[in-house]
Amino acid sequence: MAHVCPWWFAYTFDNPLRRLFHKPEEMFVDYVKEGQVVADVGCGMGYFSLGLARIVGSTGKVYSIDIQKQMLTRVKKRAARAGLESIIIPQLISPDSLELKEPLDFTLAFWMVHETENIERFLSEIYSGLKSGGMLLITEPKFHVSLDDINNEIEIAEGLGFKLTDRPGISFSHTALLKK
Repeated sequence: MAHVCPWWFAYTFDNPLRRLFHKPEEMFVDYVKEGQVVADVGCGMGYFSLGLARIVGSTGKVYSIDIQKQMLTRVKKRAARAGLESIIIPQLISPDSLELKEPLDFTLAFWMVHETENIERFLSEIYSGLKSGGMLLITEPKFHVSLDDINNEIEIAEGLGFKLTDRPGISFSHTALLKK
């Protein structure tokens, strides 16, 4: 199995200082709209799930998907504290399947694709789960994943049918915005 960031390590980057660099409502506003159904895959403690939930609003849904129960326990607490528990749906999955529940408008894979055991299978499952015209934003940490590595991820995605539409600037990250 690929190395997965342990749940307790998430506190090193998922803290109040993160808002100085990663502002979800600003980062995703061009890709996510009110009422949409989105997924935050490898959601960790739900930092981006909260921002996505604020964008999709009460008529939308955010599936917060992770393989670690401890992460989803924190997502539930944070969603309740923020009054977003009716929008955010925590979903525990196995490393072998995303178990997507319904067609998605947008999927976020933030700093986690490199942790998947089989990148092609992972991206194929996302492709299948997206609506026509749906988008996937892959973001990988510059300090851990090389530009060659994310370019390889993009090449795999394009081989599955995705089209690269942008390389948005996100702090500390290599990025790829892909469209089905």
